[in-house]
Amino acid sequence: MNLVIDIGNTLIKYAVFENRRMVYDQVSESGLFLSKIKELFEHYPKINYAIISSVGKLDKTEKDIVSLFCKVHVLSSASKVPFKNSYATPQTLGVDRLALATAAFYQNPRGNTLAIDAGTCITYDMVNNAGEYVGGAISPGVRMRYKAMHNQTAGLPLLEPEDLLDFVGNSTQSCMHSGVINGVACEVDGVIDQYRARYQDLTVILTGGDAHFFAKRLKNTIFANSKFLLEGLNCLLEYNKS
Repeated sequence: MNLVIDIGNTLIKYAVFENRRMVYDQVSESGLFLSKIKELFEHYPKINYAIISSVGKLDKTEKDIVSLFCKVHVLSSASKVPFKNSYATPQTLGVDRLALATAAFYQNPRGNTLAIDAGTCITYDMVNNAGEYVGGAISPGVRMRYKAMHNQTAGLPLLEPEDLLDFVGNSTQSCMHSGVINGVACEVDGVIDQYRARYQDLTVILTGGDAHFFAKRLKNTIFANSKFLLEGLNCLLEYNKS
């Protein structure tokens, strides 16, 4: 069994895989890491491999804790990947994007696939039908846009994301919601259109914590998969075991 740990900017995601099938997944705050690891190995004592992915600086203590229970692979730019990496600066490519590209490669190995992760940032990652990762884009995420409007103006409040009733706002708050939610949806649709113009028979995968805000608003056909990054991390663990 494999344990996948994804340490994000605000939360930690855990998943357990058995024969490439996810049998458990949960999210916790970083302060609960030790108790969650103990709990996981009590419930799944057959876990013998783990992969840790961290978008920030990994605390060595976290690796040491998991290493007490099983073999650990810390995902980095030095990890082996199943695709050809044509990124100009591979050492700067985020490990989350490595995982998304891997998931895209395995899900559609002979096709053109664009993975869009709507998280703290919105990332676009493209794997072509030759099995080559060619890059993508990084854009401010939903909450980052709300914070920017609040922090860089004198009078705009700090809002939490909400579903839109209408794209035409009739109050300051509804105008802000429209600017963020509708604005991001239009951005994502526009980016997909650009990729479809270049890559034939494009498959688009939408994932990430804020994906639900946009899945129903996009005019383009997409596949929503909230576990896509975790699946990619498990594939990378399998690929790096040897």
